Amino acid sequence: MSLELNALINGELMNNGDWLEIISPIDNKPYGRVPALKEKEIKQAFQTARQAQKPWAKLTLFERISYLRKWADLLLVHKTKLAKTMAYEVGKSLKDGQVEVERSIEYIDYTIEEAKRVFPETLTGDGWNVQNKLGIFSRVPKGVVLAISPFNYPVNLSIAKIVPSLVVGNSVVFKPATNGSLTGLYMAKLAHEVGFPKGVFNVVTGRGRDIGDLLVLNPEIDVISFTGSVAVGNHIRKLGHGKDLVLELGGKDPALVLKDADLAKAVKEIIGGAYSYSGQRCTAIKRVLVDETIADELVARLKTEVSKLEMGSPLENKAIIPVIDIKAAEFVQELIDDALAKKATLVIGNQRKDNLLSATLIDHVTADMRLAWEEPFGPVLPIIRCKNVEEMIMLANKSNFKLQACIFTNDINAAFKIAGELETGTVNINGRTQRGPDSFPFLGIHDSGQGVQGICETINSVTRFKGLVINY
Repeated sequence: MSLELNALINGELMNNGDWLEIISPIDNKPYGRVPALKEKEIKQAFQTARQAQKPWAKLTLFERISYLRKWADLLLVHKTKLAKTMAYEVGKSLKDGQVEVERSIEYIDYTIEEAKRVFPETLTGDGWNVQNKLGIFSRVPKGVVLAISPFNYPVNLSIAKIVPSLVVGNSVVFKPATNGSLTGLYMAKLAHEVGFPKGVFNVVTGRGRDIGDLLVLNPEIDVISFTGSVAVGNHIRKLGHGKDLVLELGGKDPALVLKDADLAKAVKEIIGGAYSYSGQRCTAIKRVLVDETIADELVARLKTEVSKLEMGSPLENKAIIPVIDIKAAEFVQELIDDALAKKATLVIGNQRKDNLLSATLIDHVTADMRLAWEEPFGPVLPIIRCKNVEEMIMLANKSNFKLQACIFTNDINAAFKIAGELETGTVNINGRTQRGPDSFPFLGIHDSGQGVQGICETINSVTRFKGLVINY
């Protein structure tokens, strides 16, 4: 099957005659193609977004909502086709793809309700001993938002940037990841059917080397919302000086397993947290820091559960599916090989065919191994044995990635104390690291990101206060 979809610029589906092939992780063969846009088309997208933004913002909130509701309805109708596109394009199981679309529709519904509650703040001068002054401070759209999404959640993490921006009156230029572009343009086709005003929502695709800097440097941009790699995120930090940035980058999320932990509960959460979607999630559990007195039992239990994970095609809803491409698989293999060469112990796994890697569990990983610090984005989990809680905290905090962590213990006092000492965006107690619920704030610090996401927080990031002071 070959799928060909057009970009969306100024309300028109278009291409420039130059195409970019999208390689499927299932068989490493072309699945479809998208326009490889150039400078001319990118400039047009931003110019039309700027021109369309003010008229869009002048519509009533309910008028803007009506467009988004129609889009959500079409996403639901096309749920199965979107899931199939995701399966071929990013290797997501058909079941998980449909769940992602459903979750995204719920995200739209929740965002609409939150937008209805963005009320002005009213202040008087009395608190500063100033009489006869009344201040009304409203949230207004910042203008043009550049939204750049990753491959791993091509619907949900796109909707999470686009919909909060549009509902409050911004216009959007959306650039999906290369693998994810077909899904993004499918969503654009549905938006075109809805009939958004021209220029309000634009979707562009192309080779990163051709348009990456053109996108970020465009003078029309007011906000850049990016989810992806640390390297690209840091490049955007440099180029995006003067623009408001929201960056969601990598993670090396640790699971701290204390000696009093409920191991059955911990194992269930760790398996789901580490291996779902073959570990291709920034919030995946990517290392286990365990008290050495219970390490043997924990590893034995984990081995049993890992052995049950079936590998194969996302079209068959297998638990372990191919990672996004050969290059990604080679990187994961490098980390595994480095650990084993330095005397780590292979518990199970380490089988590979092209970009399909088996679920791999490695014990006795130490701080001199790359696997202890680098983000694999694949189905491999290192076990690091620790003498005490203090060593766990030290190793957790030593990483430059500081997205999330999780603690397994039956001592709630210890959990709160450790959580307070962990330097990270979010700490989960007796549960896996994860993005949701989408209504929660979601954030990372240092190499894991900048700014805060979540529905309310994203609305805040794409709006600013504007004050009106009445003197009477």
